[in-house]
Amino acid sequence: MSLIKSKEEIKLIRESALLVSKTLGMLAAEIRPGINTLYLDSLAETYIRDHGAVPGFLGLYGFPNTLCISPNSQVVHGIPNKEEVKEGDILSIDCGVLKNGFYGDHAYTFEVGEVKNEIKKLLKVAKESLYLGIAEFKKGNRTGDVGYAIQNYNESNGYGVVRELVGHGLGKEMHEKPEMPNYGKRGSGKKLIEGMVVAIEPMINMGTHKINQLKDGWTILTADSLPSVHFEHNIAIIDGKPNLLSTFDYIYESLEITSNEEDQFKN
Repeated sequence: MSLIKSKEEIKLIRESALLVSKTLGMLAAEIRPGINTLYLDSLAETYIRDHGAVPGFLGLYGFPNTLCISPNSQVVHGIPNKEEVKEGDILSIDCGVLKNGFYGDHAYTFEVGEVKNEIKKLLKVAKESLYLGIAEFKKGNRTGDVGYAIQNYNESNGYGVVRELVGHGLGKEMHEKPEMPNYGKRGSGKKLIEGMVVAIEPMINMGTHKINQLKDGWTILTADSLPSVHFEHNIAIIDGKPNLLSTFDYIYESLEITSNEEDQFKN
């Protein structure tokens, strides 16, 4: 698929991305001890279909559900199940939709009740690194500039940056070029150009960057069983600068959080 999207295509991708944002915002109000992740999955599928779209992950490469829900030491691609969510857990929820022929795809890691301070710090640093990476996603830079910003910030805080899984281009396919690693060297990689649309998604581990895969063929978890977090946004280069197509504002509205972290990347 073309790396470059027209203004009309970017508008349609934004519509899909914002439906993901609204779905995550709806789910934010439902996350509490005692629920199970299949319940969240069912809510998301109904919500997406009621808004004129289809779940982007359901059936993609054979994945069995609408959401990837990865608690605690699971990094990504966790399969929703009937196990109860507990106080102090974290849940990384990755959601995709397909609407009007274009995909939206992003993720947020939620706290369940009160979590430990060391986990709060991991969440804070990882999310901050997402925006540091987005700031480097501009015309004339390279993918390595984005990856370096994310890697340097997390590793300076003692965290592991997953290597085997990366961000990606986004459009009529869920995964398009270019790959967007969360690590790299300044000035290296694919050159960033006007009209490029990507998903940037730091996957950050409290301990080692190394990962394992469960026998289900999907679930990725940390090699040392320490917690992992995942944040993801969809971004386009418009007038040479990064422009957010997705937002966490609906999540923050549900959780009554005030934030201006996205302001610099909005129209």
